[in-house]
Amino acid sequence: MKKDLPKCPVEITLALIGEKWKVLILRDLINGTKRFGELKASIGSISQKVLTQQLRSMEEHGLVTRKVYAEVPPKVEYSLTKLGTSLKPILDSMWNWGEKYKKQIDE
Repeated sequence: MKKDLPKCPVEITLALIGEKWKVLILRDLINGTKRFGELKASIGSISQKVLTQQLRSMEEHGLVTRKVYAEVPPKVEYSLTKLGTSLKPILDSMWNWGEKYKKQIDE
């Protein structure tokens, strides 16, 4: 996996979280563990298939952990890893910039 990473750090970050859905998943998990259905409901227009793909990709890259409980029906919870949590300042900056932009446009 390391060999496939771009040389530019900005490109690395974009490769890992640059997709719309991944940023929204991070937004939701930054406040704590969520079940699949909670993520789906919070994000809204994402399909189950795409959410599953995005979560698997994020798990593969060490940003998300998946915990499966031996229950019927199966219970699965997703949390950010320490590495995933380290993206919080980036999300906070995106939030602040979006707020400022919205305020400027509304004036």
